[in-house]
Amino acid sequence: MTTIIANTIIATVDDEDRVLADAAIAIEGGRIAALGPTAEVLPRFPDAEVVDGRRHMVMPGFANTHTHFSLTIARGVYEDLSPPHKPPFYSGLSPVPVPDLSAEENALMCTLGAVEAIRSGTTLVLEDGARIATYAPLMAQSGLRYVLAERAWDKAKGSIGDQLPFEVSEKLADDGMTRISDLHARWHGKEGGRIAVGIAAWAPDMCSPGLLRRLTDLQSSLDALSTIHLNQIWGEVEAVKAIRGRLPTEYLADNGFLNRRVVCAHCRCMTCEEERLLGSTGATVAFNSAIAARRGLSPRIHDLEQYGCTIAMGSDNMAEDMVEVMRTGLFMERVRREDGRNPTPEQALRWATRNGYAALGVPDGGWLAEGNRADLIMVRLGRAHLVPLVRPVSTFVHQGQAADVDAVMVDGAWVMRDGRILTLDEEDVVSRADTAGRRAWQRLRDQRPDLPWPKGFI
Repeated sequence: MTTIIANTIIATVDDEDRVLADAAIAIEGGRIAALGPTAEVLPRFPDAEVVDGRRHMVMPGFANTHTHFSLTIARGVYEDLSPPHKPPFYSGLSPVPVPDLSAEENALMCTLGAVEAIRSGTTLVLEDGARIATYAPLMAQSGLRYVLAERAWDKAKGSIGDQLPFEVSEKLADDGMTRISDLHARWHGKEGGRIAVGIAAWAPDMCSPGLLRRLTDLQSSLDALSTIHLNQIWGEVEAVKAIRGRLPTEYLADNGFLNRRVVCAHCRCMTCEEERLLGSTGATVAFNSAIAARRGLSPRIHDLEQYGCTIAMGSDNMAEDMVEVMRTGLFMERVRREDGRNPTPEQALRWATRNGYAALGVPDGGWLAEGNRADLIMVRLGRAHLVPLVRPVSTFVHQGQAADVDAVMVDGAWVMRDGRILTLDEEDVVSRADTAGRRAWQRLRDQRPDLPWPKGFI
């Protein structure tokens, strides 16, 4: 059946960043069949279901190019436990570990992440995780489009930022390679093509040269996307220098890991030489602005873009709100450049939508044009923080909220409509995740009262 959203505003994110007023968009067979003036589109589809789009804006859905749904468990804790940005650097991202979760608890936290992603208008997600097969069915049920990037590493002891000698575990490497291959065989191309499977190397200081080369070969044989945490914290930089005698980006390049189909998350502790090197490979940078702001670090986005990187956006840990990510990225980069006009709201929206879709292998999504995939959202206008509405894209980028997203469509199917998620039982997921999360943290606090717990636990 054809669906038409009529009498609305459409932010296309096309090559001219056109915004259409009193417009309509027709969806048929999972694709955009037409868009243009309402008076011209409606007569072409006399039997269509017509959705009233007045006081709404239709936009492409957001592409979250780097996240870990399971780390919703860490919200309210890890945001305030960042490692130091000056020596001495210590191992890991936090002095407090994430609580151990059962497979059921982990799947529940991942489903909570999917609920928040839908609520904030996300339609495409790169999920970087380990043992994704245990929760992939729930991800598929959510109705979102995914790149499920199964993680591999072979560092036997220690974590990110450890500067001790690197002990290789062939078993860890083999297990990771097997998990990737098995997940790809089971899930790649499933759900009508909504699900793709990719490869995640954990980080430069978690992977040996041999594993990096094996993963590169596997990427080629599977024709898959790959991703890695890169220059995430200064401890990582020091660890790679100590163990490999190279900077992280140089180390990856030495071992053939970098190419146009690699998404590099963070890139916020880089030298100019590394930025040039990364740009020369055409890799994508996942600008995880919200977590970067919380950690007090920011990548040089303008420089990376000028050197040849594609800039996309991701939420990373604890939160899945891509509206916040988009706005925070705009603000952080303006502060860093000391420029109150650049980047523009249109650029930030493009990073968060069309660029992310292209980076994740969906060039006919993330922008609204006839023939493209019908992955879109409806934003409710007419609210106190969104009027007077004279520049819709700028107003939403600067003042919009996740709560303004009223409907989400993926492949022409409603995932959320009229503010109600249709694919998951939101109330049940939120209630059970809250209970499970509290219990998990209490278990850890009972086991480890010696840890440097931050204030404010209840």
